[in-house]
Amino acid sequence: MKTIFLIRHAKSDWADASLNDFDRPLNERGKRDAPVMAHRLLDKKIKIDAFISSPAKRARKTAAIFAKAYSVDKDDILFRDELYGAAEDVFYDVILHTDDKSESVAIFSHNPGITDFANLLTDTRVDNIPTCAVFALTADCDKWSSFKTADKRFLFFDYPKSTGQN
Repeated sequence: MKTIFLIRHAKSDWADASLNDFDRPLNERGKRDAPVMAHRLLDKKIKIDAFISSPAKRARKTAAIFAKAYSVDKDDILFRDELYGAAEDVFYDVILHTDDKSESVAIFSHNPGITDFANLLTDTRVDNIPTCAVFALTADCDKWSSFKTADKRFLFFDYPKSTGQN
């Protein structure tokens, strides 16, 4: 059994119009939400074996905050360029190339791709994965190379505002 946590980056800062999209940092709400969401996973006793992220600044920082909560060195986060602006097939490719020793993987990326991908995987549909949300599922397989065709089961969908956080 393999487990995927699709995590959209936390809320980004749009204050500096001169920054290109790739370099946008987290805003104050994003800096608050990311540790809260990481600790929600920890509170559920959820184990994450690998952290894979888009290299965009807001995704990198979100992944680093989650890794820190899990006592994982930020240098152990795997950055995949193709997760920036990724379409569904890119997510499959990233998963296909994940080390089989990892039973559970957190993937940090962006909309609309992360929402589109989540909606392909199970019968559970979401209109939008908001910033810093977690969409979790399991796949009935022992190797990541079998993920695409494996039976999948929705586990949960959680996001910062789901408990009146903001």
